[in-house]
Amino acid sequence: MILVSACLLGHKVKYSGGANTHELLLKYNERGRFIAVCPECFAMLPCPRPAMEIQGGTGKKVLAGKARAMDENGMDTTQYLLTGADKVLKIAEAYNAKVAILKEGSPSCGVKKIHSGNFDGKKVKGQGVTTALLQKHGITVYSEKDMTVGRLEELIAEDAKRDRI
Repeated sequence: MILVSACLLGHKVKYSGGANTHELLLKYNERGRFIAVCPECFAMLPCPRPAMEIQGGTGKKVLAGKARAMDENGMDTTQYLLTGADKVLKIAEAYNAKVAILKEGSPSCGVKKIHSGNFDGKKVKGQGVTTALLQKHGITVYSEKDMTVGRLEELIAEDAKRDRI
């Protein structure tokens, strides 16, 4: 199975209460190889909720206890991101998932970039907490921006092949 950020599959779990529907992923969801995940929802955060950003580093630093996540109201949300990441990892392990496609820019799911931590709209190089944890455990994580028909066909074929072994 392939983990996919629930917001990319049309679930209204984005911090603003909306979705980040990705039409190509939605189309391929019909093949039954995706598991929708949302670390923030798994951590019992409400929808909508205040925006969160990692301050003082990236997801890797949060995992190491060297950075924190805060919401726009000044509430420390670090433990929520850690809890959500841990739950996604447990799902990955339960389904023997080797691949995830996650939402770029998110403090949980960002793959190549996350917000700066200053609530200024700028992004910096780095991963979100869930992405960092999945990668630490050998799971390959892609951004939705990496997805093409060819890439999805390849990922789904590899996933189906693993099931037959």
